[in-house]
Amino acid sequence: MAIRRTDNGTWELPGGILELDELPEDGVRREVWEETGIHVEVDQLTGVYKNTTRGIVALVFRCKPSGGTERPSAESSAVEWLTPDQITQRMNQVYAIRLLDALDTNTPHVRTHDGTHLIQTK
Repeated sequence: MAIRRTDNGTWELPGGILELDELPEDGVRREVWEETGIHVEVDQLTGVYKNTTRGIVALVFRCKPSGGTERPSAESSAVEWLTPDQITQRMNQVYAIRLLDALDTNTPHVRTHDGTHLIQTK
């Protein structure tokens, strides 16, 4: 599932910043619900992604929908289930790889990027 952000119009995964006292899985459930209207069960960590320009580390979890109804929010102008081809067509490389990695059963992946492009590590 992906959202089109209201602030810049880009397609990305639902997500955000954890509250200080919040467990990662609780934060995932909260952010997905807030941005999409879908309740999820958190399945497993599928990737760790470091933005070397901003020093931000993102954790991505595979989830299973467990209820709710898709709807846009203040943060999302659209919510859609995308095919792998749609993911690569609509999303910036550093966001597309997160969804594609989540579809891969050989997880978790660890990747770095500069905010726009993946950086190949040795």
